Amino acid sequence: MCMNYIETKYVNLLSGRLDKFARKKEGLWNFRCPYCGDSKKYKNKARGYFIRVKTDLIYKCHNCGVGRSFSNFLKDQAMDLHDDYVMERYKEGLTGHGRYIKNPELDFKTKIPKRVKIPTGLEPISCLNSDHPARGYLLGRGIPEQFFSELFYVDKFQEWVNKQKPTFGNDKYEHGRIIIPLVRDGNWYGFQGRSLAPNDNMRYITIILDESQPKIYGIDRTDKSKVTYITEGPFDSLFLDNAVAMVGADIEWSFADDRDVVFIYDNEPRNDEIISRMEKVIDRGHKIVIWPPSVEDKDINDMVQTGHNVKNLIESNTYAGLSAKVTLNNWKRV
Repeated sequence: MCMNYIETKYVNLLSGRLDKFARKKEGLWNFRCPYCGDSKKYKNKARGYFIRVKTDLIYKCHNCGVGRSFSNFLKDQAMDLHDDYVMERYKEGLTGHGRYIKNPELDFKTKIPKRVKIPTGLEPISCLNSDHPARGYLLGRGIPEQFFSELFYVDKFQEWVNKQKPTFGNDKYEHGRIIIPLVRDGNWYGFQGRSLAPNDNMRYITIILDESQPKIYGIDRTDKSKVTYITEGPFDSLFLDNAVAMVGADIEWSFADDRDVVFIYDNEPRNDEIISRMEKVIDRGHKIVIWPPSVEDKDINDMVQTGHNVKNLIESNTYAGLSAKVTLNNWKRV
């Protein structure tokens, strides 16, 4: 099975959800843009396209200008299909935009955390068989395998959570999830459960066991004497040296104000909530990454999978103070 077949399969699965969908020719499909809605005056206008460029399938709207990789389009518009698509790519040995690419070169040495007492009932991802869906999901997203011993899987999430902290009263979330631990000084003080179900509207569930601790992932791996990168998602933080991730909408300012930090939000210039958070960061005097218009991927994980040198991108697009305000003002208009 080749990548063209997989993408064509998922284009066909999407076709019934896309208004005025039509196949124009081999490698080209047309429909009304689901991002901007296309023309409100002319209901037959259709300026959204799936276009094959070499081995890649991309989305482009000739009305609003939105561009997405096919994977990002699925993530935005059909999350129930996206996870299946990622798994199918993994099974075929494909990553990114369909190319066989080598694992990202991580030119950093991870700080060795203190010995952690792991709650019973969990299986490290590193110990799962290669065909296990949790391991396959992480490999499909290109997560560095060096972290698989620090991520876990539980088959009955709800039952396991209630043993740690009585939380659920029904069996709505009784299915397998990847467990992402929140650890400080070797102690678990919370965790996130990432669902593997493609149609789950609660992809992440956060459980805090000690409310006095900051809601931050990766603290034990950071060195306070170095620049600390703060990403939106835990998986994104695993691609950077000395990085943590926000668990929830906002960072704990007591953590950020106490060290040299660079904030890295997702590449969503049309997202008002993200813009507001970025403005707060700049107003507090912190450095921030503002992605250039040439980058269409939504987050660090996607950028790595599509072959970007994320380290260089971050270093060349970090701003602070007035330059950050001006750049953000231009970026949010993109």
